[in-house]
Amino acid sequence: MILKINPFLHIDSGRISNPLTDRSIGPSDRGYSDLIRIDLDPSAIHALPDALKSHLLENEWLVEADIDLSRRFFLKYVSIESHTVCNQACYFCPVSTDPRDHYFMPTDFFESIVRQIAEYRETIDGVSMINYNEPTLDRRFLDQIAFLKKNNLPPFVATNGTGLTPDRADAILQMGGLRHLSINLSTLDQKRYAEERRSKHLAVILRNLDYMKNLNLAPEMEIVVLGTADGTLEQDFEEIRTRFEGSRFEVKSYEVMDRAGNLQVGLRPDGSRTQLCGCEQTGSRPINWLQINPRGVCVLCCQDYHEKYIVGDLSTETLEEVLAGDRVAQYRRWLYGIEESPDDFICKKCIFARTR
Repeated sequence: MILKINPFLHIDSGRISNPLTDRSIGPSDRGYSDLIRIDLDPSAIHALPDALKSHLLENEWLVEADIDLSRRFFLKYVSIESHTVCNQACYFCPVSTDPRDHYFMPTDFFESIVRQIAEYRETIDGVSMINYNEPTLDRRFLDQIAFLKKNNLPPFVATNGTGLTPDRADAILQMGGLRHLSINLSTLDQKRYAEERRSKHLAVILRNLDYMKNLNLAPEMEIVVLGTADGTLEQDFEEIRTRFEGSRFEVKSYEVMDRAGNLQVGLRPDGSRTQLCGCEQTGSRPINWLQINPRGVCVLCCQDYHEKYIVGDLSTETLEEVLAGDRVAQYRRWLYGIEESPDDFICKKCIFARTR
C-alpha cells in the first residue's frame, strides 16, 4: 500500500490539525514529529515503522496515495441567512457599497433546511442566521431561534445590537439561551458611529447592551470591536472594554479586512505566497462550514459577497448532495493545492487562506 500525508492537514508550529476529523495533535503526541518531517520530505514516509504507519493511517494523518478526500466534510458551523436586509451600511461591509434587494426566505423553506441541518447535530457547534444581513430585523427572529432549539441545534446570534431589545433578551433567556452571542460595536463616539455605519443607533444599542450585560444569555457573550490600524482601534477597544468591565461580555478587537478584494479598506494578502494549502477562518470554510442565502443557494464562503462560487442549491438538492457535490469538491482541491486554481480564485485574495 502506497501512503501519503493527508493533503487536508493544517500543519503549524506546535500543532497539526485535520479539519476532516476535527482532531489535532501537538509535539508530545505520537507521530507529530514524523508528520513534520514527511511534510518537508515526502520520502521520509518510507522510513516509518509499520506500527506507526498503521497508527497514522488509522487516524487519517496518512492516507492511501490514490484516495480522493475532496468530497469529505465535517460540518461544524452553518450560516442560514433568512433575509437580505440590513439597517446599517458599515464601511467595512460590502453592503455599504453594493446593497442587495430585500428578500425573505419562506418560513416553510427555512424549517425544511433546519431539519436537514439537524441530521448533523452531533458535529455542529453553531447555527447562525447572519451573513450580510441584520438577523434581528426579521419579525420571525425569536421563532427561528426556538425552531433551532426544538431541533437540538445550537443558535449562534451575531448582531449589531439594534434589535436585541430587553423583551427579546428576556424571551431568549426563557428559551434557555443561545450557544453564542456576538455584538458588533466599533466605537462609543456617537459622531463617528453615525459616519462609519450611516446610522444613529448607538444610544439604542447601548441601552440594549446595558440591559443584557449581566444576563446569562449564552455561555459565550462577546462584544467585537472592529476598526482600522489608524490609531483609533486601540482607543475604542479600551473605552468599550472599560465600559463593560465586570459584565458577562468579553470584549475583543479585530482589524477589518478587505473581504477578499470586495472592499478597498483593511487587511489584505501581501501577495508574497501564492501556493494555497487550506483555510483557517474559524476552521476550514469549505470543509467545516455551509453558507446558505435566503433563496437556498449555498456559497463557498462568507467572503463571497457576490456569490460567484456557488456550491449548491437547497431548493433543488439535498444538504448531503451539496456538501459532497462536484462543485465544492473542486473548490476544496483548489484551496488545498491538490489542483492548481485559477489566478482569480477568491481564496488567493483572502487573508484567511493558508499558503506556502
